[in-house]
Amino acid sequence: MGRFIKIAAAGAVMLGLMGGTAVMAQETIVGLITKTEGNPFFVKMREGAQAKADELGIELRTFAGKFDGDNDSQIAAIENLIASGAKGFAIVPSDSSAIVPTIQQARDAGLLVIVLDTPLDPIEAADATFATDNRKAGELIGAWAKGTLGDAAANAKVAFLDLAVNQPTVDYLRDQGFMAGFGIDVKDPNRYGDEDDARICGHEMTGGAEDGGRTAMETLLQKCPDINVVYTINEPAAAGAFEALKAIGKDDGSVLIVSVDGGCPGVANVKAGVIGATSQQYPLLMASMAMEAIKTFADTGEKPAVTEGLDFFDTGAALVTDKPVAGVESIDTTKGTELCWG
Repeated sequence: MGRFIKIAAAGAVMLGLMGGTAVMAQETIVGLITKTEGNPFFVKMREGAQAKADELGIELRTFAGKFDGDNDSQIAAIENLIASGAKGFAIVPSDSSAIVPTIQQARDAGLLVIVLDTPLDPIEAADATFATDNRKAGELIGAWAKGTLGDAAANAKVAFLDLAVNQPTVDYLRDQGFMAGFGIDVKDPNRYGDEDDARICGHEMTGGAEDGGRTAMETLLQKCPDINVVYTINEPAAAGAFEALKAIGKDDGSVLIVSVDGGCPGVANVKAGVIGATSQQYPLLMASMAMEAIKTFADTGEKPAVTEGLDFFDTGAALVTDKPVAGVESIDTTKGTELCWG
């Protein structure tokens, strides 16, 4: 990260002479492609990207899928940027495998491709990845849940509220990170659903949305009425799960809900006791770093280089809870509120 060259905002207009006529030079075009438009995580990411683009004097063009998993819209956005002569773009891929051929087309056309939050599969298909260590984020909430339950963790009933059936990298990394932290044996390291631990009640998809979380929780409660731990892919899904639990009188603290995101509404839900703990990530930092990297590439041709032995830039994660567990590093909701987004 230290190799990035920060460039002060320069004049966006340069004049040249062509046939005696002053010509305005074309502004550097960069792109940001998110999974969806309205998710607070992506809203903050766009804000961070726009602020940095304004500072650097580059033109930012933003795109988003119609829903989480909308690969076709992301393909169209990349094709648009290639045709527009963009220097590069940052993308949060909806399908971390299916988008790879189009990513390669962009790189072949000379664009710098920075992946945010959700690594590609394979990760080296992008020029660089700026992301939370999603497996570590999952491990933090898994270890917290295990420590909170103590000996009772051995007989827990765990519901997994995941993202999507195609299991993008962010989905299985967080899910399996939780398993590792909680003490559940992970089988295939790149897929979930093949575990044989009797504590698992099942996996249901949420689309990362509150209504999806509610429906997924209702489905799993029919299968396992005695669920006492709920892993959720993100905080909107966690809020939906809580509503389903509340509807049957299980909003009394008897069910632990853990999540990942660290948005302001999610941190507020930790403070209110809706969520027991969440791993906070930092989308504004991801986006601003990406804009700096693309501007540097446009000016010098230099691509970001990660530290030897790593395959992505870790933008950090912190466990947020007001009920700390020995041996699991955390911050409280006061600090989490200072750092939250959305």
